[in-house]
Amino acid sequence: MGIVVFRQHAFKLIPKNERQLKTTISCDAATWFDARLHQRKYSVHRPVLFTVLVSSRVCLACQSRFIQKRPKVTEGQMKLYIADGNPHCIKVLAALELAGVKCDTEVVSHEEKVVPHFTHPVLPVLLLPDGQHLFSPNSICQYLFDISGQNATDATNQWLEWEATNLQPAVLQSLHMVALQGKHVEAAAVMKEPLNWLELSLSKKNTPFLTAEAVSVADIVLWAALYPLLSDSGFDAGELRSVRGWFERVGGLEACQTSARRVLQGKGVEALKTFLQKLPATQTQRRDSPTNANEAEDGEHVMTVEEIEEAAQVWSEGLKASPAVSERKHPVLPQEGKRNVLLTSALPYVNNVPHLGNIIGCVLSADVFARYGRLRGWNLLYICGTDEYGTATENKAREEGLTPQEICDKYHAVHADIYQWFQIDFDFFGRTTTERQTEIAQDIFWRLHERGFLLEDTVEQLRCESCQRFLADRFVEGECPHCRYPEARGDQCDKCGRLINAVELRNPQCKVCKETPVIRSSKHLFLNLPKLESELEQWLAKSTGSGDWTANARHITRSWLRDGLKPRCITRDLLWGTPVPHEDYKQKVFYVWFDAPIGYLSITANYTDQWEKWWKNPQQVELYNFMAKDNVPFHSVVFPCSLLGAQDNYTLVNHLIATEYLNYEDTKFSKSRGVGVFGDMAKDTGIPSDVWRFYLLYLRPEGQDSAFSWSDMALKNNSELLNNLGNFINRAGMFVSKFFDGRVPEMLLNEDDKRLIAQVRWELKQYIQLLDKVRIRDALKCILNISRHGNQYIQVNEPWKKIKGGDGDRRRAGTVTGVSVNVACLLSVVLEPYMPSVSHTIRQQLQAPPTCVSTMLQNTGTFICTLPAGHCIGTVSPLFQKLENEQIEALRKRFGGQQAEEESIKAKTPSSSSAAVETKPSSGAAQDADPDRAKQLTALVAEQGNKVRVLKAQKAEKSVLDKEVETLLDLKKQLSLAEGKNPAAQKGKKK
Repeated sequence: MGIVVFRQHAFKLIPKNERQLKTTISCDAATWFDARLHQRKYSVHRPVLFTVLVSSRVCLACQSRFIQKRPKVTEGQMKLYIADGNPHCIKVLAALELAGVKCDTEVVSHEEKVVPHFTHPVLPVLLLPDGQHLFSPNSICQYLFDISGQNATDATNQWLEWEATNLQPAVLQSLHMVALQGKHVEAAAVMKEPLNWLELSLSKKNTPFLTAEAVSVADIVLWAALYPLLSDSGFDAGELRSVRGWFERVGGLEACQTSARRVLQGKGVEALKTFLQKLPATQTQRRDSPTNANEAEDGEHVMTVEEIEEAAQVWSEGLKASPAVSERKHPVLPQEGKRNVLLTSALPYVNNVPHLGNIIGCVLSADVFARYGRLRGWNLLYICGTDEYGTATENKAREEGLTPQEICDKYHAVHADIYQWFQIDFDFFGRTTTERQTEIAQDIFWRLHERGFLLEDTVEQLRCESCQRFLADRFVEGECPHCRYPEARGDQCDKCGRLINAVELRNPQCKVCKETPVIRSSKHLFLNLPKLESELEQWLAKSTGSGDWTANARHITRSWLRDGLKPRCITRDLLWGTPVPHEDYKQKVFYVWFDAPIGYLSITANYTDQWEKWWKNPQQVELYNFMAKDNVPFHSVVFPCSLLGAQDNYTLVNHLIATEYLNYEDTKFSKSRGVGVFGDMAKDTGIPSDVWRFYLLYLRPEGQDSAFSWSDMALKNNSELLNNLGNFINRAGMFVSKFFDGRVPEMLLNEDDKRLIAQVRWELKQYIQLLDKVRIRDALKCILNISRHGNQYIQVNEPWKKIKGGDGDRRRAGTVTGVSVNVACLLSVVLEPYMPSVSHTIRQQLQAPPTCVSTMLQNTGTFICTLPAGHCIGTVSPLFQKLENEQIEALRKRFGGQQAEEESIKAKTPSSSSAAVETKPSSGAAQDADPDRAKQLTALVAEQGNKVRVLKAQKAEKSVLDKEVETLLDLKKQLSLAEGKNPAAQKGKKK
């Protein structure tokens, strides 16, 4: 094992069952390493392990004890290497002076490799008398205090661990935003949580410093970490009285003042630019990407010189002969030697219009994965359709005065139109009211019957005497007998997730007429789930062990098995459904949850008469099911049991992908109340479908419920799409058009260019790893990270200035422009599953070769130069438009369930012009103030103001500056309105 491996993964050498990360527990990693070394389990010298241990972000109590086992060194035998503009050097210089330890200090460049075994530069570094190196700033500080006789305590160790694992990542991300992007508001948001926690901790203490009456190593480390931000006048951290008081007390020490002056040289955060530009990108990212515990351990990635050189080498090789993604030829059938993927999304009920939550929960999520799979070269079939049988359809037909079939025909067309507008690229979108559905469902029924997996029983059911019919499970509501949830359905409780027999509901109500139903007896057929339980558990163990099942899918399935399976009724007393072919049950139809999943098979059979090559071929086919969490048990238990019991070699689900729920603002979607955006309304908002796709996927409810928000949608559109993604792609293309006559210039790569290429390549690999695991939302963050890298790269290198300089500067501008436009081309590729129209537009504007898509998404991801020097691009134009506050407020009002109320008020309000004059407020009076909106706009004004100041300082082109100033004035106008002020009146004020 090499030292680099140890540096990145040192603590992971300790088996998980032997790890204890809390310092309050006896966690002696040094002892653990000693024991393993004595057993000759690892052939690594103890000094190397020591260096690794104290440099890793793990239990600092372990580091302290391990340090104390080392022999003391005499003063003057050490050497400290630092670099100007490296914020970590502030803490080690202050610690050195306070500890009173004699040590030579040498200033080196950021690029100097002080530690001989490392392939990349690391600073600060403390060279010990025995030739070993300490290269963790916190460990250096603790070591210096330790040898001066100021031994570490459990309290200081806990603070040091918190600084390394919680505070430092947030600080680096914030410094990156402030120094390189001028984003003070966003930086303050990143720091809010750790600073609030520090404020709370300090407010509870009765000592002037963190652990005692005197300064400890913990005070120095935390103060130095926060100094560049809290000393910056543009950084607003909020009130934080306790933090401010402590910060001033520690900062009043001469050692702290001297170290800060020496490292920052009076330039503040500006002095950190070079350090931050060289910093591996992953150390300032991934904080907004949710990960599970195991992945969090692997999140730390250090970009090595070898990685950077390899990335640059691969990139420079360019686009080789590579087959483009072949056009689909129908019917799509499984092929030998290919990855054959069968993909379904839960069949939407035909009786109503789908809302945004329905769309993201099944068809949109599945579409992203289907598009991605095709780009990866998988042989993929995506089928879906409308679920058309059942009581829901009968009731809708009664409401609208149509027959059930007419309702199905009407709403099937509505669904198809909506999904087409959202660019859902099905291979086939069918329906369940077909002859093939009846044929296949009845065949499965008879196979279950013949094999003894069906039971007959007389059951009590709820019957509504007012409606003169038995009530289907979903048309009765009442109080859950288990958790007392008041809106439980007759088949399952949405709150506790447990199965319910409708007659068990307390205070049941018919959902149609609100009358209380009565209990009546009826004879039905049941699927004998207990008889199939053993076979189901064996299959589940295999499927969940090898496939990608979301956590909620696993949990819900386990809860069903934990409670023990019970026979499940598969027949209903209805008219509209697939008829039961048994003579004794000819007046009944199949229960929708037995019948509907069979729709996947029948829809495929209506697509191709060779459907069994997909559905009776588990050896060659991988099946993905996409759905919301309420559909899980029927796809993981009921439907698989039906297919297992049929004993006909059916393909069963390998990967079950379930979302949580998407709510609307602070409530639920409701068609009747006019609350929320439904699919047929989205296109009438004037917002492109790609923007809808982006926002829904950005907040996709993966780990927990999420909520659609108009203000957040505007913010994400204007910041992430317009200012981040669109800004970068447009600038890259415009530089080619404006500076180089539309032809990609020659590119002579230096270290900064190679580092960018390596960063982008790493994000591409993360994107592929995440999407392979159906982590759709997290993969989208990788795309935005790529464009953020690109924007920073352009901003730092300033090609618009260099193009006006000498030959060397012009060549540099050409390289930056050429690399940037190639990053834009990559973005067009990775955007295709998420925003297909935008992706196509970018490739059209860049005139990108068709093979670039398949080439860059091969294997684990390959970022290459697809637009070489001399490549001619097309006409470049903006990709996104700003969502204005007035537009958003109008939409919020329109979809907030206020329409009926407004009409009522309007009818009661006098309409004469005199009435209008009398109610008009005087100039400057408060009108329609919106405190929440004002708070948001205040932050946007501050951010935009800072952006303008940065551009002025950089002496940006007048056209660029004027545009940003215009945006700032517009934001100020909106802020005045939100504060209830009259913008016109504000203009008259003296400045």
